[in-house]
Amino acid sequence: MSETSHKGAVAVSAPPSPDDGLSPAELAAKYGLSVSGARPSLLEYVRQIWGRRHFIVAFSQAKLTAQYSQAKLGQVWQVATPLLNAAVYFLIFGLLLGARGDLGHDVYVPFLVTGVFVFTFTQSSVMAGVRSISGNLGLVRALHFPRASLPISFSLQQLQQLLFSMIVLVVVLAAFGHYPMLSWLLVLPALSLQFVFNSGLAMIMARLGAKTPDLAQLMPFVTRTWMYASGVMFPLDYMLSKASAPGWLADVLMANPAAVYMDLMRFALIDGYGSSRLPDHVWALGLGWALLIGIGGFIYFWKAEERYGRG
Repeated sequence: MSETSHKGAVAVSAPPSPDDGLSPAELAAKYGLSVSGARPSLLEYVRQIWGRRHFIVAFSQAKLTAQYSQAKLGQVWQVATPLLNAAVYFLIFGLLLGARGDLGHDVYVPFLVTGVFVFTFTQSSVMAGVRSISGNLGLVRALHFPRASLPISFSLQQLQQLLFSMIVLVVVLAAFGHYPMLSWLLVLPALSLQFVFNSGLAMIMARLGAKTPDLAQLMPFVTRTWMYASGVMFPLDYMLSKASAPGWLADVLMANPAAVYMDLMRFALIDGYGSSRLPDHVWALGLGWALLIGIGGFIYFWKAEERYGRG
């Protein structure tokens, strides 16, 4: 410390600070500071998601309740909408176009209703996922929480809606002579794999939709094409053989995830569907798609965590 005098005044210089010479990063590390909104590590992000599990469930239930709150029939539309779609497809593909192959009414109707319900689960998860960030910017900007909670909760909402529809599906199956049997227990792992796949796909679409909101206008055309390519309304193998499709194209279409999860459900629920038992590779494909898209989609979404809601 030094002293100088000027016309009787004494000036005392301040002692050097212990922080002099430290870079901003070193200062932040010294005082335990971190960047606001910075992306956490992947393991920490998983812990945060688990810590918000009650929020995810409550948010999905609230969205499900509010979905048809303005309609007079309310929650009835959860089941009526896919049933009406199935009725239209039956009229066009089952009766007018004869696209059901050698399936009789007792198999084709459950085949069609199962396909519509299962594909709608994936389709709705995709459509909800693409808007999950861009359509909830107020929530994203106001509160701090792991953003993956939103697409996951929307996928959970669609799963809850499917479970309501399954009650009607059981009635349809019984009406056409397909009664509960041990194979129906396979519905649980099939739906679990599809939920993981749907959640991962919803997270992929959520990140893309957050950057490009117009993607929500394009997705109905994409999912409609996907529906026709997956055999929702007709046996895919029958139509491919009828069209003399090349073997590689048949393999690609039969291995697409929507067709795989529909096959798992149809073989589990419909007695007499298919000429033999379900090939083992279909379960392997279902597991593979769930792991690839579920884990891959989660990581892909997490990598942009700090950018959601900004700009």
